Amino acid sequence: MGDVLAGNHAVWEFDSDSVLIRFARGIRTPRLWHALGERRIPLEALSGVSVEVTGGRRDAVVLRAVPRAGADPLMEAAAGQLKEVCDPYRLTLPGDRAAQAGEFADALRERLDPGAAEPCDHFLVDVPQPPLHLKAYDARVGFDGSAVTFQWSRTGASSTKWRAGDQRFALTALSGVEWVSPERPGIGHLRLLPRDPAPGVGDPRADHDLAAVVFGIGYGAVHESLPFAAAVLAALRARTPVASLPRARSAEAARLRHLSELYGAGLLTDSEYEALRERLSADA
Repeated sequence: MGDVLAGNHAVWEFDSDSVLIRFARGIRTPRLWHALGERRIPLEALSGVSVEVTGGRRDAVVLRAVPRAGADPLMEAAAGQLKEVCDPYRLTLPGDRAAQAGEFADALRERLDPGAAEPCDHFLVDVPQPPLHLKAYDARVGFDGSAVTFQWSRTGASSTKWRAGDQRFALTALSGVEWVSPERPGIGHLRLLPRDPAPGVGDPRADHDLAAVVFGIGYGAVHESLPFAAAVLAALRARTPVASLPRARSAEAARLRHLSELYGAGLLTDSEYEALRERLSADA
């Protein structure tokens, strides 16, 4: 066993080839950390480490490991949307432990591979394994390792989804997963990205897209929906090498999503939205 560093709500243990992070349970511990429990991070999954002394009423030291791009499905699915306090690679300690944090960081840097700045071609950090279940605002979502299923809620699902019936998406038919945090402005969602979208799939409005479920207060919380999205992403990547995955979102899809955001914010009328959407589809 190696050096141990205990901070706020977590303990980091440095071993010869990894860092074991154990998250404490408590009222002030982020719920995402509760859900994760503990994580073993291989050193090859890290590209760097930093130590920062912060000011304020009480000085504190922040030790942060930097995951390599493509190494951790949880961070890939989060896509920069996690609040700083929920970052599982961030450890806060009292200011008087700056020297200990620095020694820990130095020992970690010495073990990092010089080529760690390069993106990984496969995931290196484990995430929760299926079967998994998630309760969204408009559906119950399940993942058994081979397919994702949506069972629409009678009270939450839009008429579009309810009329279409429950949906099943085989992992082999997907090219990616898109997770939008329920804590961001607007409507958070989990969207599956099929390789060959069927009718009713791909609508930029998540509440009308048959391949998406929406979140709400008490539905799809970060600590539940993000590990779920990461598990689907990890299983998808394990089946299909990164180089052979098609681009998850084209420029057309990005424009449609922006158009939907304008519509959702009330900046476009129904007729304006439909006209612009048809124009984008015609230009594609």
